[in-house]
Amino acid sequence: MSTRRRSLIALIALLAVAIGAVAVSRRTTPETISTITATNDVTSLPVLTDVAPTVTASGWLNTAPLDAQDLAGKVVLYDFWTFGCINCIHTLSHLKAWDERYRADGLVVLSIHTPEFSYEADPANVQRFLIENDIRYPVALDPDSVTWRAFANRYWPAFYLHDRQGKRRYQHFGEGAYEQTEDTIRALLGVDPNSPRAVVVT
Repeated sequence: MSTRRRSLIALIALLAVAIGAVAVSRRTTPETISTITATNDVTSLPVLTDVAPTVTASGWLNTAPLDAQDLAGKVVLYDFWTFGCINCIHTLSHLKAWDERYRADGLVVLSIHTPEFSYEADPANVQRFLIENDIRYPVALDPDSVTWRAFANRYWPAFYLHDRQGKRRYQHFGEGAYEQTEDTIRALLGVDPNSPRAVVVT
């Protein structure tokens, strides 16, 4: 094997290690969240992106249109879902509880409804689902997946949590990790660690 080829292989291996190290350093672990929850020190949370993507909606439900100025200074939980997705439905009780408990503290649950099937794209069907399930937080309609693509999202459900400066500090895909997600919400809001948690009604 030539010296040049050995050098190239060594360089590729070094780059792979460096990329892996960056990935690990940018991952939010349960241990990290446990620490910040107890201390309200969020400096150990990674910054996953510096700016929240723009939410482009064909319509809004439960709210007037929201833009970056409306969300400035808020902790925003972007929730990608569609009402025909059973996994998304399973998360709703937690989203509703977080909205009710932490809205006054500065949390905005901003639901991005990106349909998979044509019947889910009908705004009347989405509105009916919201009423039947007593969903009161803002819902942006994303039938053409414009906001989905802006977030480079690939999952239903998906959660992206941004701090008061608009930086993404946490994300989770699929069901579960509810306690971890709430812990991060509380830390970013700076609520009293001894204050009551959200009450989830199932």
